[in-house]
Amino acid sequence: MLDDMNVIAQRDPQDALGVAGGQWEYFSRKFDATFTPSQPVENIVWAGMGGSALPAVIIQSWPRVSVPFEITRDYNIPAHVGAKTLFIASSYSGNTEETLSALALAEEKQAQIVVIAAGGKLAEIAKEKNYPLFAIPAGIQPRMATFYFVNAFTAIVKDLNVTEVPTNELTNVGEWLKEEVKGWTKEVLLAGNQAKQLAVQLAGKTPIMYAGPKLFPAANKWKICFNENAKNTSWANYYPEFNHNEFIGWSSHPVEKPFAVVEIRSNLEHERTQKRFEVTERLLSGMRPSPIVVTPKGDTVLQQLAWSFALGDFVSIYLGILNGVNPTPVELVEKLKVELG
Repeated sequence: MLDDMNVIAQRDPQDALGVAGGQWEYFSRKFDATFTPSQPVENIVWAGMGGSALPAVIIQSWPRVSVPFEITRDYNIPAHVGAKTLFIASSYSGNTEETLSALALAEEKQAQIVVIAAGGKLAEIAKEKNYPLFAIPAGIQPRMATFYFVNAFTAIVKDLNVTEVPTNELTNVGEWLKEEVKGWTKEVLLAGNQAKQLAVQLAGKTPIMYAGPKLFPAANKWKICFNENAKNTSWANYYPEFNHNEFIGWSSHPVEKPFAVVEIRSNLEHERTQKRFEVTERLLSGMRPSPIVVTPKGDTVLQQLAWSFALGDFVSIYLGILNGVNPTPVELVEKLKVELG
């Protein structure tokens, strides 16, 4: 099925596969907006939900941010937000109610506000109140625009001395990723296509994602994409936290349960974390499905995250095609927004 171009065209009418293959371009896009702080920035708070929070998880994993960096996925904001806080309101649609609520509270605290959005109420507020607006192009699903947002962050903070901004690194990673994704496109047959092969392995199952702390943003991204692109429930956790709770739960689940364990194992994780993967696999042998191990390519955390993010997009889209669903729309989310009023 995944080598049948007619089936792919029928089930992926908005060409999510094409969007996934073009993400490398987002690493080097330029922005018209700039941010000039009114006071020295002592901490950063990123407000966002779903795909609009994913970039912040990547940024949080960088050892390069020298001030406290916090993510809020809520209607509220941390108590410490104040005039020396850089508050980034991130919403692709611009209409995420949690982010709009958090923005209003940040205004009350006189935080220094920057907006990342493709439009909606958030963009309107930014224009009305002269907040720097780092505009994301319309027509992309938020979960596919992660590195557009990361690129925006580097543009926002480039003159703040709060991080070593990897502008050139982002561009170089994008060019490198351009070549890597060619092996996952629809034209590459199943026999030589890692993304298609993984989708076939996961069909009819609930993927459970694991990674170490450095690559956990990728495991979380796969979870999001399985749910949204494939309309296939999934969840994620990370080592070593997994070994302190969820690890025990597997001891009572027969291997016949319809789960698929996917582990993103990076050679950049702490050596003890890497050992935990191996020991856990041995101790849970026969109690859970044997893990499908994904070994990310790349010499840096950023490279491995970019590679893993892109692969997750392709795998989840192919799984959506196998599930007989359109990978792009998330109609239930839109219905929820209407019901909430």
